[in-house]
Amino acid sequence: MIHIKTYRGHIRNWEALGKELGLAVGNMTREAREEAILIKAYETWGKNLADHLYGMFAFALWDDEKQELFCLRDQFGTKPFYYYLTQDNQLLYGTFIKDIISQDGFVKKLNQDMLQIYLTLTYVAGEDTFFAGIKKLMPGHWLSFKDGKLEIHRYWKPEFKPDTSRTLDDWADEIHETVKQMFREIKTDDETAESFLSGGVDSSYVLAMSDARRADSCGYDEERFDESRIAAKTAELLNVEHSVAKITPEQFFEIVPYVMYNMEQPLGDASAIVFTLGCNATAKHTKLCYSGEGADEFFGGYNMYRNAERYGDNLKNFYVGNTNIMKEEEKQRILKSYHPEILPINLVKYIYDETEGLDPLTKMSDVDIQIWLEGDIYLNVDKMSTAAGLEIRMPLTDRRVFDIASRMPSEYKVNAEQNKVAFRTAAAKVLPEEIAFRKKLGFIVPVRIWLADENYNQDVRTKFQSDYAAEFFNPDEIQKIYQEYISGNSDLWRQVWTIYTFLVWYEEYFIKR
Repeated sequence: MIHIKTYRGHIRNWEALGKELGLAVGNMTREAREEAILIKAYETWGKNLADHLYGMFAFALWDDEKQELFCLRDQFGTKPFYYYLTQDNQLLYGTFIKDIISQDGFVKKLNQDMLQIYLTLTYVAGEDTFFAGIKKLMPGHWLSFKDGKLEIHRYWKPEFKPDTSRTLDDWADEIHETVKQMFREIKTDDETAESFLSGGVDSSYVLAMSDARRADSCGYDEERFDESRIAAKTAELLNVEHSVAKITPEQFFEIVPYVMYNMEQPLGDASAIVFTLGCNATAKHTKLCYSGEGADEFFGGYNMYRNAERYGDNLKNFYVGNTNIMKEEEKQRILKSYHPEILPINLVKYIYDETEGLDPLTKMSDVDIQIWLEGDIYLNVDKMSTAAGLEIRMPLTDRRVFDIASRMPSEYKVNAEQNKVAFRTAAAKVLPEEIAFRKKLGFIVPVRIWLADENYNQDVRTKFQSDYAAEFFNPDEIQKIYQEYISGNSDLWRQVWTIYTFLVWYEEYFIKR
């Protein structure tokens, strides 16, 4: 007999799977039908079951007959999964780190080596975590534990095979028809969803393709950072209600400890704080919301991708993903303990090996798909929506959508004038061109201003001067960074914020608890 031990996610193609597997799932609750599908899929396809599933999922099941634990994480890592081997060789596991650290046999100890990676990337990349011994099951991997033996297997990886025989319109048509399919599966008729909306094409396209009658945005009093005004025009055009969570600096700084605790790992992405406030506000009037993650990495959405050809083969020497905040010499200067062999570039060497012979844009995209999405974007979406009691579904994150991107030549992703060319062309089928082809702004936050304001940064200054900061950092060196920042070098806000978020997280998990 098969038992589901833990599961979180949403299986999109449940209806087709029910028919294929001979299950009468139509009248079941969502929880019951998805558990029934996982059990029957495992009985039918064994450890290859993920090849048949579309959606977001991480789970563990126990096979009575084989006396084996089987755990799996989806292809892109939209849901997390962690595991830990105790000193007496027992396996602790769960979709939350809290599932593990509360169990007998867990020994809490900081993995200080991760700090070197974090100060560059601003997130926890790769399989290790800040908790010594707790590892992430990486995207596209399964784990089995039987007779005290642990096996990890990679069942899926991104593969790219450009097809040069098709036109821009061909690609746009395929994207659009596939996105239509996503929205036939993304929810059932009895569910009601809203949709997050920024000023960008991804969230606008998702809203336009959905049946959501309300869109949710975040805004600021600082007009040059505020995308909610643009979002309001999109919502009006699409004839949907629009709500804006106005974010103040007081709210922003007050909620940082809550974010770092619920994130379970430090995250130096300032937009995560705003996203949390947006989730909390949205959860007051819905329990289900759409969001547009995935398209940037799949279809060439970041402005830096337009430099790919210029970087050429040199990419493998420096490109570790979307963020690269501190150089090695800077980390060596500020850290009490520095090990020159612990380098972020080592985390992505296997990706460059896998993409040998492919063009530079594809290499950059693959790094971000395998490292950045899992470590930052999907982690943030999952942890903070769950903490708010809000479920988020991401229709653009799907193997069928990625399949298009994997076959699309880079010239239809990025050119000299524009990024996400084919994707924007698809979006223009349901959006005005001024929205579909609007310049990417990113999820910008006024933190570079707020962080220097003495009305709000008291906790930052306190943390930088704390005894536990001195355990990890040379106090004079981090004070130099902070003083230079508040003296006018606003580009240093990321260094300040990344150090600060680590210290807040450390206090939550190693000082308070």
